[in-house]
Amino acid sequence: MNVLLISLDDMKPIMGCYGHPEIHTPNIDKLAERGTIFTHAYCQMAVCCPSRASLLTGKRPDTTRVWDLVEHFRNTIPQTVTLPQQFKNHGYFSQGLGKIFHRGKDDALSWSVPHWDPERGSYDQRRQYPAAWPSELSDDQQFDGKTLLRTLDALRKIKDRPFFLAFGTWKPHLPFHVPIKYFDLYPTDSIPLPSNAHPPKDVPALALTNWEELRGHVDMPNHGPVTPEQARQLIRGYYASVSFVDALVGRLLDELDRLGLHDNTIVVLFGDHGFHLGDHGLWTKKTNFEEATRSPLIICAPGQKHPGAKCDALVEFVDIYPTICELAGLPVPDDLEGISLVPLMRNPDRPWKSAAFSQYHRPGDGRGYTSDQKYYPKVDVMGYSMRTRRWRYNEWIKGGKEKVAVELYDYKNDPGETVNLAHQPEYQETIERLSAKLHAGRRGALPPAD
Repeated sequence: MNVLLISLDDMKPIMGCYGHPEIHTPNIDKLAERGTIFTHAYCQMAVCCPSRASLLTGKRPDTTRVWDLVEHFRNTIPQTVTLPQQFKNHGYFSQGLGKIFHRGKDDALSWSVPHWDPERGSYDQRRQYPAAWPSELSDDQQFDGKTLLRTLDALRKIKDRPFFLAFGTWKPHLPFHVPIKYFDLYPTDSIPLPSNAHPPKDVPALALTNWEELRGHVDMPNHGPVTPEQARQLIRGYYASVSFVDALVGRLLDELDRLGLHDNTIVVLFGDHGFHLGDHGLWTKKTNFEEATRSPLIICAPGQKHPGAKCDALVEFVDIYPTICELAGLPVPDDLEGISLVPLMRNPDRPWKSAAFSQYHRPGDGRGYTSDQKYYPKVDVMGYSMRTRRWRYNEWIKGGKEKVAVELYDYKNDPGETVNLAHQPEYQETIERLSAKLHAGRRGALPPAD
């Protein structure tokens, strides 16, 4: 089995196959018809570098010790074997193009040939433009279009040998600058504003973020909310960017079929984390809320039993590594911290994990500790988040030991996370139970044995 890994940056699950027919994503929807759609897939940290380091090593952020955009996992766990490296070590030709690891944090040991990424200029340069505006460039002149052309060429060259090929887009990451034809799919007056546009009642300040990534653009305010007109243009630009990357994915999948590779290639498509579009008054990511931690995951394997099935089980991005290995018949390293999703692909309704775990930190005074008491100078308060079928429970831990804030959201009665229930007396028993489960960690949430 070959592997085609498709990584979409800042992609939230708003495609047609995820119940959003208003979003134009025919190509990803077509892939979903062939594969398994995981409707409740959660990243381990809602920002690019830590999420990708976790996914590609199969280890959680407190193990990789990558909590920001600066650290490289080779400095913290140098002997780890990444997902593409595992395939390379077992005779596969491994190649990555575009955004796979975080920019500047690539890993030479993972690839058979040097990783390739288009020249994009610095982020500060890109923020000299509006956050969302149509481009006069064609698809192939965009950064991601250039990556697609290189990926198509690579696919043609390696089609006759076992390969692990990773294609990563930079969109729908800011700025939302894609060809105008994709903006035209979404008239401004058709764009709805979020219904939960305010922070949850009784939410701790630690749970919120200043969305500085968006504020850095020339047309965005340095303080306070955006206007309704700005919000609609931002949402429109995000939708347009989603449709743009869908078109690129379609061209890549069409070439895979044209080359006769469909029947022996595993295709995995994911977004590295979700994205706030004005919900809770927030934009971008870097929180433990549902909109930031939940992201799309579609796995398509030749000959799978239930193509097109939707699986509602709680799954995590650390599960992707062991899943691809099992599908391809490769050994699964013993030190991975996720479990294979192949049993769910065989039976999407079977009992599964009782919780998924994410985390996000807030900087402090320059001194801090993680949950295992290891010193780390950039983290003061770590927010540990647990999603069960009904609840999201968060604890914010200072200095690795002091609980300074708690959140509890009830998705059965409050799917928009509008009220933090943690301080209401009638929920204290629930909080005690969920706190014990959070501290038991991933081993306490494993599915029942067959």
